Amino acid sequence: MQNDQKNILLAMALSLMVIVGWNYFFATPKVQQARQTQSQLEQLGAKPQATPDPAAPTPEPGAAAPQQPAGVTRAEALAASPRIVIDTQKLSGTLALKGARLDDLSLKAYRETTDPSSPNIVLLSPSGAPDGYFLDLNYVAPRGATVDLPKSDSLWKADAERLTEATPVTLTFDNGKGLVIKRKVSVDENYMFTVADTLENHGKEGVSFFSDASATRQGEPKTSGYAVLHEGFIGVIGAEQASTELTYAQIAKETNKAKVLPVDAYATGGWLGFTDKYWATAIIPDAGQSYKGWFREFAGAKPQYQTDAFGEAKTLAPGETLTLSTRVFAGAKESKVLSHYQNDLGVSKFDMLIDWGWFHFITRPMFWLLENLFNLVGNFGVAILLITLIVKALFFPLANKSYASMAKMKVIQPKMKAIQERFADDKQKQQEEMMKLYRTEKVNPVSGCLPVLLQIPVFFSLYKVLFVSIEMRQAPFFGWIQDLSAPDPTNVFNLFGLLAVDPTTLPVFGHLLHLGIWPLIMGVSMWVQMKMNPEPADPVQKTMFAWMPVIFTFMLGSFPAGLVIYWTWNNLLSVSQQGLIMKRAGVKIELLGNLRNTFGKKD
Repeated sequence: MQNDQKNILLAMALSLMVIVGWNYFFATPKVQQARQTQSQLEQLGAKPQATPDPAAPTPEPGAAAPQQPAGVTRAEALAASPRIVIDTQKLSGTLALKGARLDDLSLKAYRETTDPSSPNIVLLSPSGAPDGYFLDLNYVAPRGATVDLPKSDSLWKADAERLTEATPVTLTFDNGKGLVIKRKVSVDENYMFTVADTLENHGKEGVSFFSDASATRQGEPKTSGYAVLHEGFIGVIGAEQASTELTYAQIAKETNKAKVLPVDAYATGGWLGFTDKYWATAIIPDAGQSYKGWFREFAGAKPQYQTDAFGEAKTLAPGETLTLSTRVFAGAKESKVLSHYQNDLGVSKFDMLIDWGWFHFITRPMFWLLENLFNLVGNFGVAILLITLIVKALFFPLANKSYASMAKMKVIQPKMKAIQERFADDKQKQQEEMMKLYRTEKVNPVSGCLPVLLQIPVFFSLYKVLFVSIEMRQAPFFGWIQDLSAPDPTNVFNLFGLLAVDPTTLPVFGHLLHLGIWPLIMGVSMWVQMKMNPEPADPVQKTMFAWMPVIFTFMLGSFPAGLVIYWTWNNLLSVSQQGLIMKRAGVKIELLGNLRNTFGKKD
């Protein structure tokens, strides 16, 4: 039984080592290298060339806008166009009248760091500025047509100077040849813009066009670089379809660096855009509008990434009026807000913007419970402690049986050892006698492993919640922990801040030196828990189990502090629970004896 339990513990430890090792030695260095390369790229790249739509060969969808000259700052790029102010409860920024482009947006409720005076998160920036990121709603003429449609440099007129939740703004474009477009832009109290275009043809000839709503990012975006989190292109193309997710590296491997969905038809419903860890943009065509979804990369010294909702061809006859509506999401991935848009506005599967992972059926209830406990106690760290107690209470009957079985195993250890010695040369007979002993004593040799196995799904679901949910971002606990989603900021290798150095920035092995106070407490709690049981007789296993708390301490050092707090609290509860059960069963608790043996006083 003990060998089985040790093997399972070893397997769990090795699995965690592989996951963390992958992030440390592959994903994280790769991201750091990409960031260094990106910072050295010139601000000016070659103008992207649009790729024809294979399902509609006549138009040219989503031609990218010209970039600003090299060296343009964000302020200079903003000044290149007249603008109207965006000011809502959660958003601030401006809308460019040149191109009617949404390219300047900051999030009022979120700052770059836990310092309340740090800058607000900037989500969108104009073309040519560092990290250009913007949204366009344009129209594309069929190839060869001469109709004058609004472009990225077309100047629109506005009927107001300020866009708020209560005051929409109407923009007007007139090509001077009979085509007039009146664009009503409104925004709700959260992050959803609604753009309703009324197209009027006062000319003598019909006007053919394709609608093209796009989100564009200039330069490879900064990502977290973790395999457990998707960042990049995302979309649900068609209301009943599964989500499509592509990283920035994956799109480069597609034919012509582009992916179009559906291939042979047009979709209705759904959405597409870009997702970061906590923020996202999404284009949501009207439910009755047919479109194709595009994911594309335009190569150059500074690559450009673009998603398009490219509408089906339409013709506006002389004297005819047509209204088209598109929603645009640009903001924080707050769970309640996304669920509201999904349930109340009918945006299909919109909550998939949050990467809950394959085990979302565990992760989502975990988040729901954590959020409700937070509403009761007002602290996410305390909510984590309460969740641990709830999980322990739910599985107490099973854990009670498991620990009781472990206690019985310790009682019959002399009999087991006698069987091993008696049939040392006959392994088959030894196993038969062992099984007979288990049946006689009514002991399950593997039941003691269940408490450990039960922790695994809870551990990973809580890890996912801490890692992806914006509600956990910069959530404080007590003392020095001001962000449960970030690692413990203290570090033993700089004497907890007494030395003005950051050991984690050292090359090659710096990422292994993220060892704060809470990871140290966790390591001690894990060591104490292991000392509750007799030490293994096998020297290899004894050495491995002696070093396991040390390995876990370094492994979890860079994990979110909330997860380390959970693991520590869980270890302490397990020690108390196991000690109580062993005492009730009349079994010797090995903790004090093992501690004496460890520190030199042999029993």
